[in-house]
Amino acid sequence: MASDSTRTRAAGAGPTPWHAPTSGTTVLAAALMIFGGAMAVFEGIAAIAHDDLFLATRHYVFEFSLTGWGWVHLILGIILVLAGCAVLSGALWARFFGVFVAGLGALANFLWIPYYPVWATVLVAVNLFIVWALCRGMHHEAGDGPVA
Repeated sequence: MASDSTRTRAAGAGPTPWHAPTSGTTVLAAALMIFGGAMAVFEGIAAIAHDDLFLATRHYVFEFSLTGWGWVHLILGIILVLAGCAVLSGALWARFFGVFVAGLGALANFLWIPYYPVWATVLVAVNLFIVWALCRGMHHEAGDGPVA
């Protein structure tokens, strides 16, 4: 009588490979992309509506109108949310695109600091953490298995 330990495996029936979209850092990056994108959308809507939240600075090197900044944040926020949903689906292209869009979001929020310093600084940190988490997930997938 053969036991389970003596049975041979079929040729292609190896263990299922570890896949990075299921890693904690990639899922965290996707969740932060959706959160950061939603915050950028709110930021953009508030700027387009000329809310009184924002500081009016003069003679800033990267000076745009408040409405112009609002459209930039609104469009980047929508793209970031969509990219976050695509990362959750496991698409490899979405992680590369997410790194690019989160980098743009960090840059846009860095330039936004004179208008709303606390909000912009938090979103710069969130976007940089997204870039780190997405790159870390890609690093895991390139190896043979999960790294402890």
